[in-house]
This record gives sequence, C-alpha cells and structure tokens, in this order.
Amino acid sequence: MDTVDLLLHPVRLRVVHAMSGGRALTTAQLCELLPDVSKATVYRHVGLLAEGGLLEVDGEQRVRGAVERRYRLRRERAVIDAETAASTSREDHRRVFAVAMATLLAEFNAYLDRDDADPAADLVGYRQHAIWLSPEERAEMIGELRDVIVSRMRNEPSPDRTRHLLSPILFPAESPS
Repeated sequence: MDTVDLLLHPVRLRVVHAMSGGRALTTAQLCELLPDVSKATVYRHVGLLAEGGLLEVDGEQRVRGAVERRYRLRRERAVIDAETAASTSREDHRRVFAVAMATLLAEFNAYLDRDDADPAADLVGYRQHAIWLSPEERAEMIGELRDVIVSRMRNEPSPDRTRHLLSPILFPAESPS
C-alpha cells in the first residue's frame, strides 16, 4: 500500500496525528488516545502503518508475557508530496477531502466526549471567512501561514503543551470574473 492509500483512512490519519511531535507510543497508549475506536481496529491500522513504513519500532518490552512495541512516526514518510498532489484527479481530491473531514469530525467528537472538554476555555475555533485575494496575495498569505505553522510543528511534547489539531482549508468559492 502506498503512502496516499495509507493516509486515506480516518483511523490511520488519527494515529498519524497522535504520533506527531516525535512521540514514541505503544498501541495500548494509542488506544487510550482514541477511546472511540475499538482496540482491534487500532491494532490493525498500526500494523498497516508499520508495514507501510510510516511507523517504525522504537523499542520493545515484555509485558505479562507478551512483547509490547513502541512506535515512532517516520515524519518524512507521512507526507503527500507536491508532485503527487498535483497529479491527483478531481475524484481523488474529493476522496482525500472526505477522509480529511471525516477524520476532523471524529477527532472533534472525541474531544467533545471527554469529561474535561470546554470549547470556550480551550479557545476552540471553526469559523469560516470569505476573503478576496489576487493570485499574488494568495501565495503570500499561504507562505506566511506556512511559516507560522511549520515553526510550531517543531514543538515537541512537554508537560506544559497540549496537542492541538489545526486544519486550514482554502479554496476559491467562485470562478474568477
């Protein structure tokens, strides 16, 4: 299975999100982070991600007679490159977007299902804004956003940091006049 196919599943994409920041997690720990997904499903998808080279074994230990593996995300493998994205058909774009939205909805529902969920205190945002941009302004804005986001993506987990999901979506809402 290639990287695109591996990433085009809501559970596998959620596992990739959970593994971000250089974390090394066991499948049992991933099950705790994805309480709305059955353990068998998490184990199956972790196996597929490992077989596909997106996860690597970071260590092993014996737990009650079984071998428990810690996995780490191979970040360089968990990316769809610009060439692949450019050659994607419209139908494939529909499929990718649907998976991204299903994943986002599942993550948001899992957040709201937590006892400590407080959207106001957590500054949860999901606004949409209509903005008018020339091609040059659009490219400049994307570059600025990319710089800000990439700089934060280098943050590693720590006791004072909480993992957040940020899902920027940009597309022309109408044809150019």
